[in-house]
Amino acid sequence: MDSVIYNHSTDTSQINEENKILKESVSKLKEELDRFRVPPLMVSEVRNVFGKNAIIRLPNGNQFYVNVLEECDKIVSGDVVLVDQKNLAIIKKVTITKVFDIESFVIVEKPKVSWKDIGGLDVQAQEIKEVVELPLKKPELFKKVGITPPKGILLYGDPGTGKTLLAKAVASATNSTFIEVVGSELVQKFIGEGAKMVKEIFELARKKSPSIVFIDELDALAAKRVEIGTSGEREVNRTFMQLLAEIDGFKPLDNVKIVGATNRKDILDPAVVRPGRLDRLIHIPIPKNEARLEILKIHSKSMDLSKDVDLRNLAAIMENLNGAEIKAVCTEAGYFAIRDNRTNVTRKDFLKAIDKVRQGEEAEGEDYLRMFG
Repeated sequence: MDSVIYNHSTDTSQINEENKILKESVSKLKEELDRFRVPPLMVSEVRNVFGKNAIIRLPNGNQFYVNVLEECDKIVSGDVVLVDQKNLAIIKKVTITKVFDIESFVIVEKPKVSWKDIGGLDVQAQEIKEVVELPLKKPELFKKVGITPPKGILLYGDPGTGKTLLAKAVASATNSTFIEVVGSELVQKFIGEGAKMVKEIFELARKKSPSIVFIDELDALAAKRVEIGTSGEREVNRTFMQLLAEIDGFKPLDNVKIVGATNRKDILDPAVVRPGRLDRLIHIPIPKNEARLEILKIHSKSMDLSKDVDLRNLAAIMENLNGAEIKAVCTEAGYFAIRDNRTNVTRKDFLKAIDKVRQGEEAEGEDYLRMFG
């Protein structure tokens, strides 16, 4: 009998212990659920403080006059704070660094592209050498003559024609740091911070001078300004104004040059290409027959070409292909040879490669028509 009582007592003790653990688990789960039900706080920037009130700026650019909770630490203009989403009252001050690791957001390199790697753009290359390379290499020459070179240039033309390659070649020729920025990414990725990013990019350029700041897709930042309505449009305008301020802050003979690139010169704001800014405009065209031959020779020089390969004839066949597509033809021709377990590349490989690249071009055109046609 005593044994039965003892076992019953032990069972009750175990059950009570399990109940206690379960209750604690349920309590923790309820706390967790309650935390999930609390709406998230919004991060904002303090613009001005007036005692127990303040003006804050939200990430979308809108500003509000709000209350500051008594429990909140002392705040000053420029602080980052957490605000309630419903009434925008300031709840807590947070420490957030506003300094970007700018080098992780832009491409910074010392290019190894030489002028010999560029074909069919001799006139454009010569102009870039005069406008960008010469002032960096021989600034005293300009001082003696008494003229000031442009601060920067704008390369415009269809995609794949060699704008980036030209910018890298001049950076390599002058042993400059090449800083590449993509305008559309700057606008899309850093909403509310675009102007700060632009400022820090140019600070980096000064620090690493001589340097060339290459802004690809410039039209994403510098399109003609229309009525500024949405917060996104206001942000783009702030970023653009900062870009103009940075360009204006350079002297013509500084060790920093700006090279812009665009496929849409027609939509650029005149402010960015007026005298004293990117005022030297250089058109980069689709290569003509002789230019195509030069490009083809450059990209096929390391290939084991069969005797039936006539580069001049192939260049004539590749009418309307740009430099990037001619390079793609050479790569595809090499792949056709590899698939047949060959090292030499034949005319047939090139013809199949041209067809493949053209089909890809047509598919892109059809996609464009479906989207915008």
